[in-house]
Amino acid sequence: MDTVLARADHAARLRFEANLSLVEQPLWETGRQRQATGTRGDQYESWMDDLDRVVIALSQQDFAFAEALLGRWSSRFQLEELDDRGLYLLARSTALLGDIRRDQGAVVGPLSAQRSYSEARALFIRLGIPRRVGRLDLSLAVVAEMSGELDAAARRYEALAEDERLDRRDRARARLWVGTALSKLGEYGHATYVIQSAIREFEDLAEPGDWSGAHQKLALAHRGRGEFDRALGCIDISRNSGTTDTPMARVRLDTAQGHVLLSDPATRDDGLRLLDRAAETASRRGLDHQLRSIEGIRSEQETWFHGQRRNAWRTTHVPSPRSSGGTRN
Repeated sequence: MDTVLARADHAARLRFEANLSLVEQPLWETGRQRQATGTRGDQYESWMDDLDRVVIALSQQDFAFAEALLGRWSSRFQLEELDDRGLYLLARSTALLGDIRRDQGAVVGPLSAQRSYSEARALFIRLGIPRRVGRLDLSLAVVAEMSGELDAAARRYEALAEDERLDRRDRARARLWVGTALSKLGEYGHATYVIQSAIREFEDLAEPGDWSGAHQKLALAHRGRGEFDRALGCIDISRNSGTTDTPMARVRLDTAQGHVLLSDPATRDDGLRLLDRAAETASRRGLDHQLRSIEGIRSEQETWFHGQRRNAWRTTHVPSPRSSGGTRN
């Protein structure tokens, strides 16, 4: 059963956990109690259905619709009137709001992913659901990485990669993100080793989306080591995996490939075209964090390119010390 649950999609896991939380609920004895509770139960069912729709909307980066669905429930109940099932649904809603904020690039501040994740984490602690608490710890580590706290994020990922609260997939994702943080810190050799171990884990788990994304991370680690052919090979594997059919996935793949192509003057123009395409999609879909990453890559590349041109000009035009003194009499 654990294996079946681990392989189930996100919506199925959500329904399973919500149903599980009802196992120990008492049966109601009077018709009036059944009628009153049935009304609340019907509302909870509608809430759960809307959470399934939020997950689908989020997968397509339809943030406006996802947030509207969550907004239907955020103000409908007061916290103190919710039973455990209602608190569970509120916690899931708050965590999903964090996912929206994260994908939009609002990682810190009063209306941020960090705030939503922390609030959801407190609710799951109250409900005594350690797996959900662990997943939110993982989400908070992602927020730390996105906000530039690379060392702290790497340490958190490393601990979570061995955390028994998480299932195998989440532990493998934590291991992958250890490699991502190391790559951003310039430790490309260690990053390559860690990312390859995560890829093997995703293959064993039959998780094609994570497996494909991990090859993009591996490509960037190879790029950092100057192994451009290997980097492009990893990009080809990811592009041919058939898992890049969402706006976010396309933006990430185009950004990674563009970044690699910029490393070679012969493919620089192709890289810029891919970054332009990724930026257009990110802007249209409200993927502000991805857009900032693309702009950072462009800025870094322009600095490097102009530096190369200055060095070439100096080599061509600045006279050598031996010839700079002119002809002596």
